Amino acid sequence: MLTTRERAWLRLHLTRGLGRLGLLHLLAVYGSAEEALLHSVRQWPQAPGGRRMALMAVPAENDPLLLATIETLEQYGVRIVAFDDADYPPLLRTIHDPPALLYQRGRPLTGDALAVVGARKASSSGLYLTTQICTVIARCGISIISGLARGIDSAAHRAALDVGGHTVAILGCGIDVTYPPENLSLAEQISAHGTLLSEYPPGTPPLAGHFPGRNRIISALSRGVLIVEATEKSGSLITADFALEQGRDVFAIPGAVTASNSSGVNSLLKQGAHLVTEARDILDILWPEYAHGAVNSAQTDTNIYTDQEVSIIRQLSFEPQHIDDLARKCGLTPMELSVTLLQLELRGGLTQLPGMRYIRASRAIGARQESI
Repeated sequence: MLTTRERAWLRLHLTRGLGRLGLLHLLAVYGSAEEALLHSVRQWPQAPGGRRMALMAVPAENDPLLLATIETLEQYGVRIVAFDDADYPPLLRTIHDPPALLYQRGRPLTGDALAVVGARKASSSGLYLTTQICTVIARCGISIISGLARGIDSAAHRAALDVGGHTVAILGCGIDVTYPPENLSLAEQISAHGTLLSEYPPGTPPLAGHFPGRNRIISALSRGVLIVEATEKSGSLITADFALEQGRDVFAIPGAVTASNSSGVNSLLKQGAHLVTEARDILDILWPEYAHGAVNSAQTDTNIYTDQEVSIIRQLSFEPQHIDDLARKCGLTPMELSVTLLQLELRGGLTQLPGMRYIRASRAIGARQESI
């Protein structure tokens, strides 16, 4: 059930043409959404940008759109967090264009966070490194923030969820809309164990113009932003630009100079972004108190593998390898090896890709570090 305060903010947010600046202007003048609604629109002072606020129409209490929106918010258990709320994210207050309000589904935002974004058409190595790094970061109690997009974003969210960590998805659409549609299950998991956030009213479609605004929130909520893979024109670089503008640290994983997905991250590194090859590179800069403990924690995973399994894991990396190549390296026949590979896959030690190719999974990080 929405509070009186939330209903007041919602009525203002659904006022056509009012916008973010108009909402914040009314808050500055009247001190609260409820107080603004006690005055007629004709009494409202001129909004920034010269908008004629006197011509705007605030939805009445029985307006069908308002009632339908309230029903949607209550159906999904969404809370409205407005700029004047005590638990409005403090880091958002520090940027020059903060959202006037947020629609929040799931857990409240608490503690520090790292933003992780990258290519939608990510390589297997990019997905592996994302999982590896986010696993370690999330185990430190640091939230992982991303945009629920395909590829790197999805891998970052899943890595945090898989180890019981907290993850936040910032949407470029309404809180009741899932984009891309195939991430519906992931979005439900995040709403149950993490947080979904949007600055757009329910029902808002995922229009292209919404995503740069979403990216500014991703970076603003974080202590730093990690770019895993990105082309020269990637939206991830927009997030990096916002991060620099907002005074956040930017991190990037280097890539092959011949790969199109590496051109953007390599450009960031030339411009002074922090080079990252493992989670500790980020922890050393932002959370040095966790750097040593995170590595030790990862190493405890070795006790779940047999000696033979560890020897196989040592041959795996984040570059896919065919079962025949692995068999030659391990001195086993493909038939003998396939049995152990299946056991490792069931226990999360590796990931099988199409074509009988395998990469090491994040859970096996410790096995590699302990054994080499």
